[in-house]
Amino acid sequence: MSDTDSSHSRSRYSSGNADGVEIPRSFIQYIRSLGPGFIAVLTWLGAGDIVAAGVSGGNYGYALTWAMVLALAVRYAFVSMIARYQLCNPRGEGVLDGLARFNRCYAPFLFIAVLIWGHLSSTYMLAGLGEISVDILGIGNGYLWQIFWAAVVVSIIFRPIYKRAERIFKVLLALLAVSFLGCALWVGFKPGALLKGVFAFEVPEQQGPFGASLVALGMIGAVGGSLVNLVYPYFLEQKGWKGPEYRRLQRYDFLLAVVVMVIFNLAVWTLGAELVFGKALSIPSIDDMAILLGGVLGDAGRLMFLVGVFAAIFTSIVGAGLGLSYLGSHAWYRWRARNNEPLEIEYRSSKVYRYLTLWIVVSPLIWRGQAEFISLTILANTFSVVMIPAIAGGLWWITAKESFIGAQYRNRWWDNALMGFVFLLALYGVVEGVKSIIAQLIPFQA
Repeated sequence: MSDTDSSHSRSRYSSGNADGVEIPRSFIQYIRSLGPGFIAVLTWLGAGDIVAAGVSGGNYGYALTWAMVLALAVRYAFVSMIARYQLCNPRGEGVLDGLARFNRCYAPFLFIAVLIWGHLSSTYMLAGLGEISVDILGIGNGYLWQIFWAAVVVSIIFRPIYKRAERIFKVLLALLAVSFLGCALWVGFKPGALLKGVFAFEVPEQQGPFGASLVALGMIGAVGGSLVNLVYPYFLEQKGWKGPEYRRLQRYDFLLAVVVMVIFNLAVWTLGAELVFGKALSIPSIDDMAILLGGVLGDAGRLMFLVGVFAAIFTSIVGAGLGLSYLGSHAWYRWRARNNEPLEIEYRSSKVYRYLTLWIVVSPLIWRGQAEFISLTILANTFSVVMIPAIAGGLWWITAKESFIGAQYRNRWWDNALMGFVFLLALYGVVEGVKSIIAQLIPFQA
């Protein structure tokens, strides 16, 4: 809830509810109202997604693009169910409140998850911001840049005025568009091959350490267990969208944002397909992709790509810091409340919110740029696969049960089919993830 958006003042739009902002009527008013979806998807779009899309394009060309598009379509449906609960449940409670009513363990579980996942993810994101700042500007060292960007992020999150955050994200969205789409068009792509890859549902022969079917299932199955799916309701709340009358506006907002994310991912996938596929090359890191682009497009192309990567990582760490600090604060107070009564707390004004922000953004600096990334990767993977069925299963329950969401808005059969599909993939991902972790631990311990 921001300084500007929680004031309940009347605006030029048509009608709203007693607690939220006005609802737009015209096309222009709808466009001006959009925002929470873009903050959510840019929070999700980080360095890992960029590398994954580039590596998949390098290994399989355009053949597996359908899996990425399908994964994002499933994510749209899945997160839309989360938003439906947030906006439409009869108690007016948050998603975390519903999960805690289903099982009280969810509050401490999600609080601990925020502590662990927030630290691990920010460690990599700050490292990325430091390295890219040195690459772009050619001055300083990575750790000093990490300290600088951590201070900038904390200054934004400590005063989370929603409209200001939304403006920052829209500027960086424009940078991403220029960077990724510009590089893809500059390198050149094959529209026919891209369209075939999206609609042919081809499963090519294995390239690299993982088979194409496992890569595809991993993309789709991971969407339900991502902790950052649960930050989207807090962006809706800060925007002032409260109640079922905002459901249509929320759907339009999120649909457009996911379409933009599909386009960005396809642009990076195109870079991998055009630069690497069929050649004796690899792109295990962002630096490798930037070097390849430099060889094809020159320094201008390399810098254009790095600016886009910077924008993607910066929006991810700001969005994750904002959302996870809200989620963690909510989980803490719900855990401490020991009952199911509504919480009348301004999370961003609480000490817990500020402590969590410092922990998420500043604690990675203790590594001084010397983090043992193999150990952290194994730990992060272990924690992720444990979370997937717990989060997906709980969300399925509260969106399907009339006693939680009400008869009018509970899941229909197709919603339950989707949730069951995601939950089964989540369980499959746990099995495969544990196998992968064991395989990594054996040589690591040796």
